[in-house]
Amino acid sequence: AAAAAADAAPFALPALGADEDDLDLSALTAITPLDGRYGRQVKGLRGLCSEYGLIRFRVLAEVRWLQTLAATEGIAEVPPFSDEANAVLERIATEFSVEDAQKVKDVERTTNHDVKAVEYVIKQMMVDSGVEELATAMEFTHFACTSEDVNNLAHALMLKTSLEFEVLPAMDELIEALAGLARELADVPMLSRTHGQTASPTTVGKELAVFVHRLRRQRELVAATPIQGKMAGAVGNYNAHLAAYPDEDWPTISRTFVERLGLTFSEYVTQIEPHDYMAELFDAMSRFNTILIDADRDIWGYISVGYFKQRVVAGEVGSSTMPHKVNPIDFENSEGNAGVANAMFGHLSAKLPISRWQRDLTDSTVIRNLGVGMGHSMLAYRSALRGIGKLQVNEERLAEDLDNAWETLAEPVQTVMRRYGLETPYEQLKALTRGKRVSPEDMRAFIDNQDLPAEDKARLMEMMPSTYVGNAAAQAEAI
Repeated sequence: AAAAAADAAPFALPALGADEDDLDLSALTAITPLDGRYGRQVKGLRGLCSEYGLIRFRVLAEVRWLQTLAATEGIAEVPPFSDEANAVLERIATEFSVEDAQKVKDVERTTNHDVKAVEYVIKQMMVDSGVEELATAMEFTHFACTSEDVNNLAHALMLKTSLEFEVLPAMDELIEALAGLARELADVPMLSRTHGQTASPTTVGKELAVFVHRLRRQRELVAATPIQGKMAGAVGNYNAHLAAYPDEDWPTISRTFVERLGLTFSEYVTQIEPHDYMAELFDAMSRFNTILIDADRDIWGYISVGYFKQRVVAGEVGSSTMPHKVNPIDFENSEGNAGVANAMFGHLSAKLPISRWQRDLTDSTVIRNLGVGMGHSMLAYRSALRGIGKLQVNEERLAEDLDNAWETLAEPVQTVMRRYGLETPYEQLKALTRGKRVSPEDMRAFIDNQDLPAEDKARLMEMMPSTYVGNAAAQAEAI
C-alpha cells in the first residue's frame, strides 16, 4: 500500500484561466480581508479611508482654500463670491460623489498625477456650473499650493472624521460594556494567580475594572492627539504666495484656514507636514490595542478554566470534528486583529516622521495604509464586544477553586501576627503552607494557637478565601 501511494500521481490543482487576471472586485475576490470577509464590519470606514475618501477630502481642501482666497481682502483678483457661487462650491465640497471621484480617476489616467487630476475636475465643475465668476476665478484653484498642501489636509481630515465617527465611538462602546460587566460582577470572589500560582483572592469585577481604567486612559490620549495640517507651499516658506502677493500675511491666512477645517496648525514644515502627530496617534492607538490584547488573553484564560461560560448561539459550529466545542473565537479574533493593526501602526509610526531633506516620496505609498490599521482595530473592538456579550460567570467553578486555596490566608494571618509582635510569623506560615495542601481545619487550628487579641483572632477564624478580597468590590463598583 505504501509503494502504491508513493507511485500515485499528484492531485491536480484548480486551473487558472486567463480571465482570472481580470476578476471584478467583490467580497470573494478582494485581496485583503477588510474589503472581503470583514467588509460589512468596517463599512463605516469606506467613505473615509478609501481612495474615494481621500479624493473627497482633497476636493474639500481645494474648495475651502479657494473660498479663503476670495474672502481675503488683499487678493483683488478673486473678489468675494456671491451666494450663488458659494452655493455651487458648497455642493462640490460637501456632495462630492463616488461618480465624481471616478471622473478624477479617469483624468488621472492622462495626468498620471492624482492631485492635479482633482484640480482639473474641480475646474471643470466650476465651468459647468455656468456661474461666470467661478469660471473667472478658475485658475485660483490650487493657488500657490504644492500637492502635499492638499494631501496632508486630506489625510488629516480622514483621520479626524474616522476617529470622531468610527474609532472613538467603538472604543467607548467596548469600554462601557466591560465597565458594565465589572460593576455587575464587582463582588463575585475569584482566586488570583501570580506567576500562574494561587495568590490572594480578588473579585472578577475588580480584575475587569483594571482593564477598563487602562483602556479609558489610552482612549483619552487618542482623543487628545492634535490632528495637524499645513498650507505653506513647496518647501514651507510661502515662496509662491509671497511672490504673488508680497504684502499679505500668509502665515496668518494659512493658520486661520487650517484651523477652520478643525485641525491644529503645523507651523514649521518642509514640503510635507512632518507626520509627528500621526506617530503620536498611532502609538496611542497601539497602546489601547495592546491593553485590549491583554484583556482578550485574560478573559480567554478565564473561559479556559471555567470561570466564564459562553452563551451558545443557535446554529454556530465550534469545531468541524468535535461537536461539543464552544470556542472563545471572539476574543481570539480580537487579539489577532489588534496585533495586525499594531503591526501596521508600528511601521507607520516609524516611517512617516522620516523624509529625506525637504521631502521624498516614501511616505506617499505608506500613508495610503492609514485605513488598514484603523480597520483592523475596529474589527478587534467589535469582536471583543461580541465576546463580552456572550459571557456568563460560573460562580460554582470560582467557589471550587477558592475552597481549595486556604493557603492564601497565610498572608492575612502572618500580617496580623506581625502587628502584635509575634515571633517569626512569616516563617511559621511558610512552614505551614508552602507547597502544601492546607485544609480549613489546619488554618483555623494554627490561628487558634496564636496569642492574639480575641477580636482579631475571631476575625481571622471567620475569614475564608472567598471573603479575603480587600476592597476589590468597592474598586469595581466605582469604575
